[in-house]
Amino acid sequence: MVSVITPLQALPVDQLRQRTSTKWRTYPDDVLPLFVAETDFLPAPAITAALARAVELGDTGYTPPDPGVRAGYAAFAQRRFGWTVDPARIRTTCDVMMGVVEILRAVTEPGDRVIVTPPVSPPFYDCIPEAGAVVERVPLVDTGQGWHLDLEGIEAAFAGGARAILLCNPHNPTGTVHSRQTLAALADLAARFGAVVVSDEIHAPLTGRGATFTPFLDASPVAARVGYAVASASKAFNLAGLKCALMITADDATTQVVRSLPAEVEWRTGLFGALAAVAAFAPESDEWLDAQLAALDANRVLLAELLAEHVPAARYRIPDAGFLAWIDLSALGWGDNPAAKILREAKVALHFGPHFGEEGNGHVRLNFGCSPDVLREAVARVGALARS
Repeated sequence: MVSVITPLQALPVDQLRQRTSTKWRTYPDDVLPLFVAETDFLPAPAITAALARAVELGDTGYTPPDPGVRAGYAAFAQRRFGWTVDPARIRTTCDVMMGVVEILRAVTEPGDRVIVTPPVSPPFYDCIPEAGAVVERVPLVDTGQGWHLDLEGIEAAFAGGARAILLCNPHNPTGTVHSRQTLAALADLAARFGAVVVSDEIHAPLTGRGATFTPFLDASPVAARVGYAVASASKAFNLAGLKCALMITADDATTQVVRSLPAEVEWRTGLFGALAAVAAFAPESDEWLDAQLAALDANRVLLAELLAEHVPAARYRIPDAGFLAWIDLSALGWGDNPAAKILREAKVALHFGPHFGEEGNGHVRLNFGCSPDVLREAVARVGALARS
């Protein structure tokens, strides 16, 4: 018998506008915000209970050496991904990009080149220079049906001296879930050229129905040797304001690199972030996560229907993971950054496509982690603008 999961319900907009986060304080109230990667759902009950108890107790001090995140994530990874993680090979830090920066500082020299695969999350372009390295672009290959890593281009970049690749797995903004075969091939290339792979896996718990997430470190024995993974509960459980991320390794040499990072890197973990992450990764939050996935699965399909009805010139592929849609609006003739016109004239805030690299020209990124009604209103506004 197949169990039926009731989709999570987003909060009404009038309640959401009482929030003080970036999504709800960047633009005036006449703008529908679908840009930054925050979702519109109430937290999982276990998270609410853990944070409320901490406030009640005044438990607002320093983060302890072992708040339980390592063991909690290892159990979560086993349940959700079938991945066996050694908790002793995990350290925490403030957030995923901070973890990426610190790992890159440890494994590259100033001026080394680090590959990114655009269109890709805008912070990737900032964190590599912060680590002292230089961005090298090897764009994803667009097959017309989906996107995949350009392994030949990556091989050429490694052969030319690139020392690392910053992987987005699953990929933001396309929602691509890279296959085990592709990840294993990437690992082989890195090993051949003495390079490393740093895998941002923050969207992994949001892999949709019909797709299978492969942790990079679990893709092959070679991947376990050349790779570092950075993960967090923040995207799946909407905890960006509560700072806690995990740096994960699977080999003695890479584990030693992470262990040798300054103690301050781990001290930056927020206590509330750690408490929330433990609750998020606990089995009692699985039902909430499944309900959210059901809501997102419905919305990603609804978005395709709405675009076909209101903005038929748009090109959109249903993503494998996440709550972010990558939409090509080039055919509308609204220039390289159509989100600017949409914000100004339709009062809908979408993420600016060019911020993801030149491959984002003519594109927007839309956050569908909202109610179906908000999604309908936003697309209808864009459609009205397209017809005007």
